[in-house]
Amino acid sequence: MQTLRTCRDKTVLVTGASSGIGRLLAVRFAREGARAVALVARRETQLAEVAREVQALGARALALPCDVGDRAAVLATANTALAELGAVDVLVNNAGYGHHRRFLAWDLDDMERMLRVNFLGSLYWTKALLPQMVERRQGWIVFVASVAGKLGVPEESAYAASKFAMVGFAEALSIEVEDAGVHVLTVCPGTVRTDFFDEEALARMPPISRRMMIEPEVLIDAIFQGLARGKREITVPRGIAAAYVMRAVAPGILRRSTRRATIEALGRKHSRSLD
Repeated sequence: MQTLRTCRDKTVLVTGASSGIGRLLAVRFAREGARAVALVARRETQLAEVAREVQALGARALALPCDVGDRAAVLATANTALAELGAVDVLVNNAGYGHHRRFLAWDLDDMERMLRVNFLGSLYWTKALLPQMVERRQGWIVFVASVAGKLGVPEESAYAASKFAMVGFAEALSIEVEDAGVHVLTVCPGTVRTDFFDEEALARMPPISRRMMIEPEVLIDAIFQGLARGKREITVPRGIAAAYVMRAVAPGILRRSTRRATIEALGRKHSRSLD
């Protein structure tokens, strides 16, 4: 088990760094003393803004426009990052997006795209950067997954599929590479107050999800604490993890409570399709 108690002189690569959790993580790594932070996202203008924030904190910023769902683009961009930085100590697989859609009404192209970005993007980046970590016998990989990667929730079928895949991948990988000096941390946030959850999404969510919404800074703190303590998986807020136990020992009760909460949020007209 490797702990990351200090970011001093570390090189970090964050995907989805142009906004939201990715942006906050990139800035926090710079504030914590990282030598360089590579910023990956599609939106070049926003990346440039984050790069200025990182540089203002004394770290080198490397903006790398890239579509993480494009395998060839990821591998080429990873080569650029390694050529520029020499090595990457910390990889944060954060890029992703989601929608609240009923499966029958969900466009197949969008679902396929979501799986590429949310899951395959993390697989591509890990495949590209893990070998040099193993060679140096030092590295940290953070997978920003979701509670939806542990509990299936109606109206999030494709998103849940992408995050379940990420959680399973991270768990298996963690066991494989731990003895090679590489530590894997899987992060399962609940509802975080960012642009990820727009007004439409919030209106369709069960009331309990809205009540348990956390500020993004709470998640960022939890991630850094998890790295410092050598945690392999964290759920934020921690109270949600009780549902994992219920799913294991009383799945029927959890299903009924999830169904009730969903009907309450969406209205009785959808109740039959949730059976």
